[in-house]
Amino acid sequence: MRCSVFIATSLDGYIAREDGTIDWLLEANGTVPAGEDCGFAEFMSGIDVLVMGRNTFEQVMTFDTWPYGETRLVVLSSSLHRVPDGCPDTVSVANATPRGLIRDLADAGCTHAYIDGGDTIRRFLADGLIDHITITVIPVLLGGGKPLFGAAEKDVWLELESSRSYDFGFVQNRYRVRRG
Repeated sequence: MRCSVFIATSLDGYIAREDGTIDWLLEANGTVPAGEDCGFAEFMSGIDVLVMGRNTFEQVMTFDTWPYGETRLVVLSSSLHRVPDGCPDTVSVANATPRGLIRDLADAGCTHAYIDGGDTIRRFLADGLIDHITITVIPVLLGGGKPLFGAAEKDVWLELESSRSYDFGFVQNRYRVRRG
């Protein structure tokens, strides 16, 4: 089972403001030409299941439209015990360790998981479960907020697979997590 990250950060490494809002990202997305999704649709075409934490899920629930189509989504949470009303049928909740969840998903036939949300990404990375990380850097300095990465117990080495700059200022890097 492969696990991949596809996420945007500010130039100074934040994925959200301290209160969890992503107004800066929504504003930046307004500069993206119509029809351009920075590879998101292609990425999602190879995903069986999306795993995200409760905080990220609550942010997604504020969006005008559901961005994940029919892709199965598992909310990893110890405090959320049932799917809120109004969610697509593809959403479920799990209270599990990253390893336990990935084992269960693999047993259910899943082969590629999209891991989203800062805390969730850090937990999966610490457990050595992330295979690829795609980070789209938005040209804005927030000066504070929720960082994508924080303190780590050990170094995590990455190998750059590709880098792309967009005319509207975004820079996207795709990394493979090195093992051993």
